[in-house]
Amino acid sequence: MIDKTVASCEAAVADVPDGATVMIGGFGTAGLPNELTEALIGQGAKELVIVNNNAGNGDAGLAALIAAGRVRKIICSFPRQADSHHFDRAYRTGKIELELVPQGNLAERIRAAGAGIGGFFTPTGYGTELATGKETREIDGRMKVFETPIHADYAIIKAERGDRWGNLTYRMTARKFGPVMAMAARTTVATVHEVVPLGELDPESIVTPGIFVQRVVPIERAATLGGGFRQAG
Repeated sequence: MIDKTVASCEAAVADVPDGATVMIGGFGTAGLPNELTEALIGQGAKELVIVNNNAGNGDAGLAALIAAGRVRKIICSFPRQADSHHFDRAYRTGKIELELVPQGNLAERIRAAGAGIGGFFTPTGYGTELATGKETREIDGRMKVFETPIHADYAIIKAERGDRWGNLTYRMTARKFGPVMAMAARTTVATVHEVVPLGELDPESIVTPGIFVQRVVPIERAATLGGGFRQAG
């Protein structure tokens, strides 16, 4: 019987090795798998290469992972915002490497990895420092830059509902990079707020099929004292 549910976030990331490439879903603070990221901090893996749209917010989640000195390199499109002080400090002191990728290119490079595509040409970045050292070519009268796929050892993402086979649905904009990251990683770990019986998820509503998911971790939705949700996503 296939059952991909895992009892805890700690167990789900226990085998992440030093030096692994880890994709972390979400966008800003929406859809971030903070529980899995905190478990990764406790697990102790270091020299990690992180792929995320941002470089951490405030003092929790990815920002805390950077603050703990566990990240060797980050690949992202938006590394700086008002509360990215942990990344700023690490970058200015040479403790973290940054690969800056335009947001559309980032999404497509991840998708290309999941789709088995060897790379693609895009006009985004041509004529800038982001194209330095990359192949360029004129296609249909327009200059374009060759971009390569981004593969990962692990993807940690946040979904809304799932079943024991790993089929997932998401909550509105909390979907973000989750679906493409799940396809691009060798091992995908997803938290869900509800594990439902097989067949309860409408097949037409499943966003990430279970073939792309290896571990599903049920977590409670964090509530505030006012009865709302702590996370936007």
